[in-house]
Amino acid sequence: MYPNVQAYDRGVMFSPDGRLFQVEYAKEAVRRGATSIGMVADDSVVLIAHKNITEPLAVPSTIQKIFMVDSYIGATYSGFVSDGLHVISMMRTKTQTHRMIYNETEAVETVAREISEEMQMATQYGGIRPYAVSLLIGGVDVMPKLFEVEPGASYLGYFADAIGSGKKQAEEMLVKSYKPEMDPEEAIKLGVGILKKVTEAKITPENIDASIITKAKGFEMLKPEKIATFL
Repeated sequence: MYPNVQAYDRGVMFSPDGRLFQVEYAKEAVRRGATSIGMVADDSVVLIAHKNITEPLAVPSTIQKIFMVDSYIGATYSGFVSDGLHVISMMRTKTQTHRMIYNETEAVETVAREISEEMQMATQYGGIRPYAVSLLIGGVDVMPKLFEVEPGASYLGYFADAIGSGKKQAEEMLVKSYKPEMDPEEAIKLGVGILKKVTEAKITPENIDASIITKAKGFEMLKPEKIATFL
């Protein structure tokens, strides 16, 4: 046992056994966050996210979990709300700058790589902490793509993925039920069904965000009355 393990708790430095405790704590914060699911469907990407509304007098429409990053790119997060909103804002700034310079949508993988580079800085320098969020970034450039960026700042592409408290159980169900040829509505129906099983709270149109991203229409957020048809 090391004599002063707590010293490695206080900053982003490696412990003698190769661990970054602050990154591990950030991942634990994500595991306590609301569940979000992303899937690459037929010529599209769908994002479905649970809004964990704990205040009885809160206005559900003021809580948002899925965001349009660019015309053909969307993102959702699990973890600390403030960190998630800040990272989404950084992504929007980068994609808007790219569009102003090149008059085109930035490649989805490039967006994931750039934001992972920003998050990596918080795992390397003292005086700052890692971002306590995982993100699902989906969009359509040449083809539909979905990426997860985790608090350690690594990113990986997926056909279907989940983040948050129900990640493990949701991924097991995706392995069994996900099919790449599903149309967007079939994918959303699957995602909503998974959220029902992995979430303790009752699922309603008001505590679910869902979006579809296609080459034809770009980013489209579904309204509560449309979400209700999948419940």
